[in-house]
Amino acid sequence: MNGVERCVVGYSGGKELKPTYRSIKDHTEALLIEFNPDVVAYEDLLISWSKMHSPTSKARCQYRSAVWYLNGDQQAEAEGILEGMIAVTRGKVTSQVEPVTRFYRAEEYHQNYMSKGGGV
Repeated sequence: MNGVERCVVGYSGGKELKPTYRSIKDHTEALLIEFNPDVVAYEDLLISWSKMHSPTSKARCQYRSAVWYLNGDQQAEAEGILEGMIAVTRGKVTSQVEPVTRFYRAEEYHQNYMSKGGGV
């Protein structure tokens, strides 16, 4: 997507220190997206996110669906997208909107995983 400057795979949302893939503890696998808001709107990123997964799946903490926000504007936009998802699914959404927590970069083999031949 134009305007996205960098994506980093990692772990977020937990309180335990130094999670890893083998010891993720209370964290969730996450994607840190750095973007230029003059080129792509935060809302556009949220819309793309909302179309890339099932917001109703009941996954364990490691794979749960969440958006972390940096400020009140981002929170309001994320909650607005979530409300739309709730309306479409009749309230069955399990995705969450939360304030940003510390982000831990995942191991190098997780970065650009698909281009390294991983996945399906």
